[in-house]
Amino acid sequence: MKWTKQAGPAEQSEREPELSAYQRAMRNRLLAAPVVPAPEPWRPVFEHTYGVAVGGLLGIGFATHPDSGRDLVMVVSSDGHGLFDAVTGDKIARERDLDPEDSTPDAVVDLSCPGLGPVAGSRVRIAGLFGGGLHTTTGDGWTLEVVTPAWPNERVLLSRDGGLPHAGPHAEQWWHIFHSNYSTFRTAGFSPSGQTIAVATSSDLALWTRRLDDTLFGSTGA
Repeated sequence: MKWTKQAGPAEQSEREPELSAYQRAMRNRLLAAPVVPAPEPWRPVFEHTYGVAVGGLLGIGFATHPDSGRDLVMVVSSDGHGLFDAVTGDKIARERDLDPEDSTPDAVVDLSCPGLGPVAGSRVRIAGLFGGGLHTTTGDGWTLEVVTPAWPNERVLLSRDGGLPHAGPHAEQWWHIFHSNYSTFRTAGFSPSGQTIAVATSSDLALWTRRLDDTLFGSTGA
């Protein structure tokens, strides 16, 4: 009897299929789209293109100011927790002396950390290095997508055309608003109110708002 050698799992695996013509065209369209400003009514909260520097950023989450109703962005970093006003960009609270059990969200099942400043006494769910996610759509038709046509650098797309494949012209119905080609991407999404867009990397926080305010730009220090 002649025995034949059985192929192992590695030998049985097939080579990944090549991209189709349609997939290549879509990838090339994404690669060719430069970073552009977000369209009206969105405006950047921080003056710098990449937002405000936050060293060792691990994740972010949204909360609501109990008095003004404004969106707040909580930042969890290796240096502590901070809370930003999402309209002005002002840092309104800071906590460096943290309980080790609450310093990062991975210690609890819902990936949350204790609030600070005006939202002290509550917990804020954090998305970023340890998992979780933010809203990717708004009730009035905006969509946010993270794509990686040239791995490992993520690109953040804002659109009003329902999302990929974005057949229409760039900067008319879809906009490439952020390119994480210098730092490790953490998360991106809308606030639950739909009034704020946030993009977080391991070194920066970028925000856009469509809520009117007398102050065009907030503070840019972290």
